[in-house]
Amino acid sequence: MSTTSDLFFVIFLLLPYLVSSSSPNILFIVADDYGWNDVGFRNPDVITPNIDKLAHSGMILQSSYVMPVCTPSRNSFMSGHYAFKSGLQHLAILPEQATCSPLNYTFLPQKLKELGYTTHAIGKWHLGFCKWECTPTYRGFDTFYGYYNGQEDYYKLSVVGGKDFRDNKTPVNATGEYSAHMYARRAQSIIMNHDMSKPMYMYLPFQSVHEPLQVPAQYSAMYPNVKTQSRKTYLGMVTAMDEAIGNITNTLKAKGMFNDTLIIFTADNGGWTTFAGNNYPLRGGKATVFEGGTRATAFITGAGIQKTNSVYNGIIHAVDWMPTVLSAAGGTPDPNLDGIDQWDSLRTGGESKRTEFVYNIDDLKPEVCGHAAIRMGDYKLIDGYPGLYQGWYKPDEVVKDNYNDAPVNATLPFVDKMMLFNLKEDPNEHVDLSKKLPDVVLKLKSRLDYYHKLIVPANFPSNSKSAAPKNYGGFWTPGWC
Repeated sequence: MSTTSDLFFVIFLLLPYLVSSSSPNILFIVADDYGWNDVGFRNPDVITPNIDKLAHSGMILQSSYVMPVCTPSRNSFMSGHYAFKSGLQHLAILPEQATCSPLNYTFLPQKLKELGYTTHAIGKWHLGFCKWECTPTYRGFDTFYGYYNGQEDYYKLSVVGGKDFRDNKTPVNATGEYSAHMYARRAQSIIMNHDMSKPMYMYLPFQSVHEPLQVPAQYSAMYPNVKTQSRKTYLGMVTAMDEAIGNITNTLKAKGMFNDTLIIFTADNGGWTTFAGNNYPLRGGKATVFEGGTRATAFITGAGIQKTNSVYNGIIHAVDWMPTVLSAAGGTPDPNLDGIDQWDSLRTGGESKRTEFVYNIDDLKPEVCGHAAIRMGDYKLIDGYPGLYQGWYKPDEVVKDNYNDAPVNATLPFVDKMMLFNLKEDPNEHVDLSKKLPDVVLKLKSRLDYYHKLIVPANFPSNSKSAAPKNYGGFWTPGWC
């Protein structure tokens, strides 16, 4: 054999290891309905030692934005596209709706597979399931362990009269185990059995801490001084999720993968104040375009991140994660995405490449919940109804029903109203500057109108009886659209 042939043979043998060394493992964790003030590194009353340690080992992202509710954020994480360009800007996908994230989108795991990654999804999907093509193993994931809908019982693994849990495509019956423990165990198993000649991408969208408020008693018992029972349970859920994350990262260490793993953590929207989530001192919560609904608890740490124990104030948006993760993996992002590749900015702690973004544009029912909002530089314009939860809620307040904040006709005063805030000087949105700075309002409104011309009408169909679990052995199952 010639010297050249020998060289090619050696390169061929080493190729899997060369790919692995240049492409980090990636763990992308999503916490559901997780409040700004519900983490130990921001609130010492919250017990999250594992999250805190990870966050301090990298960069806490102070200006990382998501959508007001679940489905739109997840669509952006996966596709790099705004929800208002995807038809997913109106609320979230319901169990009986025949819709999903557009099938012409190429999802992040599909691109990562082209780079040699193994890809795994564990937890909540909520991007549609009416046909198999909408589901995780058809959209780039080698494996899926979790549920299709937006919420379910943490023990019974059921929602709205149907069971909802899958191991890949196979229905799984509940055993009474708490879901966060199930997810952690599956993640640990995948890690321990991972072929280290290949890089791994694990998408871990926890069910926690979305309602219903459920957790094993030992976790809520860790908060004896919390007065409100719902808040006590919610915080127990936070700590149970933190423990699961600690168990998973410990397994990465045991496998020898931890130092080669990039870890990203983000909420999908702000805390839901009706169900004990807290965003104080930010204004509002889940389902609003105020900062409390859209400014996510987030951090990035691990492989490639050069700054540790730091805070990053640059703007990141949910649409940026798809191209940013792809770039970190060694891929080349599509320049036609709404998302911006922020990898160089994040790994070095440099200036963000983003100066503006759209919070949402939803005009399906303007008389009920239509709204739009945009940020340009330090200024933010809200056009229309901002959402149900408009106040500033302290951590242990009894908030039985925030719907009292918004009676049936509450939207009427907002139909033609705009609010302007300077988020650098007033991050908690106390001072509306719209009357004082009409020129700034006009500038941001003009830019918002430009984006409005790009809107794809909301795909929010009526419920379909064909979806009924009774047609599929009691499980929510694809195949009815």
